[in-house]
Amino acid sequence: MNERGPAPVETADVTSVLVVDDDPSVRAVLTALLEADGLEVRAVEDGHAALRALRLQRPDCVLLDARMPGLSGLDVLALIRSADGGLDLPVVMLTGDDGAAWDAWTSGVDLFVTKPFEPAELLRCVGELCRTGRVPV
Repeated sequence: MNERGPAPVETADVTSVLVVDDDPSVRAVLTALLEADGLEVRAVEDGHAALRALRLQRPDCVLLDARMPGLSGLDVLALIRSADGGLDLPVVMLTGDDGAAWDAWTSGVDLFVTKPFEPAELLRCVGELCRTGRVPV
């Protein structure tokens, strides 16, 4: 901080996350939680919007709901992994359906988080994966 106020944030150092969830309340909670942790968030409502967002700007990480109507999170994950040899993009799958875990793992997800989740644990996992590209232990 200087006498004119806080120093400007270097946007190149800000980690960006694409949140994809069909439930508006979940999107709002995840956005607020991640932004409070200093992450830049773009939130979209479905798989088609996620693919459009990925074409416009590549985030550091994707937080993706597995089960959505239309193009599911598992479908989006498969397209991410198959695009031009596979995008090297960390993907965290988030769902309330434990049965989606196997499908997510076999589709190339980096991390799987089951709802309900502990906010601090989600932040730790997403932050570590987004910032380093490594799955936290």
